[in-house]
Amino acid sequence: MQRITGENLAKQFIDTQIEALRSQIGNSKVLLALSGGVDSSVVAALLIKAIGKNLVCVHVNHGLLRKGEPEQVIKVFRDQLGAELIYVDAVDRFLDKLAGVSDPEQKRHIIGKEFIDVFAEEAAKLQGIKFLAQGTIYPDILESKDGIKAHHNVGGLPPELDFELVEPVKLLYKDEVRVVGKALGLPDNMVFRQPFPGPGLGVRCTGAITRERLEAVRESDAILREEFAAAGLEGKVWQYFTIVPDYKSTGIKDGKRSYEWPVIIRAVNTRDAVTATVPQLPIDLLEHITARIISEVKGVNRVLFDMTPKPTATIEWE
Repeated sequence: MQRITGENLAKQFIDTQIEALRSQIGNSKVLLALSGGVDSSVVAALLIKAIGKNLVCVHVNHGLLRKGEPEQVIKVFRDQLGAELIYVDAVDRFLDKLAGVSDPEQKRHIIGKEFIDVFAEEAAKLQGIKFLAQGTIYPDILESKDGIKAHHNVGGLPPELDFELVEPVKLLYKDEVRVVGKALGLPDNMVFRQPFPGPGLGVRCTGAITRERLEAVRESDAILREEFAAAGLEGKVWQYFTIVPDYKSTGIKDGKRSYEWPVIIRAVNTRDAVTATVPQLPIDLLEHITARIISEVKGVNRVLFDMTPKPTATIEWE
């Protein structure tokens, strides 16, 4: 398959996929797992063109989203794009299931199973749902196949769920998905939005998730994104986020000993997410971000910067 590098190839892909989607789906309804990320957003746009109002979007707030993200998804898709959107508040449900679970693969499987269960419950409330759409892309398949890490949207559905999968971008790399998104007319702030893993902040709050540490991830991530935008790095650095691991270190706060978590900053550049490099960032910017995180994020006394390319490291920590 020829890589999609420009508008003409993207339009050819769109036309082919619209025809294929109409052939696969017919007059049935499709339930789409809409995270608000570029992958599921492009799938939504393709399905709207192909089947219109037979698309039902479901946005699940599992408590592992970035700061302000649920509100943004509702505003963009329901209010601006007019999509049929069901919002599900499942924060307690997910976090209760994840309590005490430290193994990253087990966390991913729990999150994936709960996603499927939520969609099954929502589908049962609707008439004519036969298909489940997902924003699976090719790197997800490669990493799952090679045993690097599990992706909740790879491997098919459990046999007891009467859904047929719809995955129109599963053979595309991330850069190709963005080109298709532009050709579909999606806004730049959606097309060039940072990638966000299916398990959300659950894989950035390493080890067993606690609500306090999860909030530290959410708040430090918001500071990092705000400062990168202010420095003109938004869209120039492919992905940047924070991790709060499940261990503490000794520090000094207000002249007294502190024993608190570190925040790790991760920033990478890549074209296809298969390999990645670490950009050189201004030291004064990193010092400013460090000062803000230490002073504004509860329970944190140290900030680190991850210098490791992919390989040997994956982009996410879990």
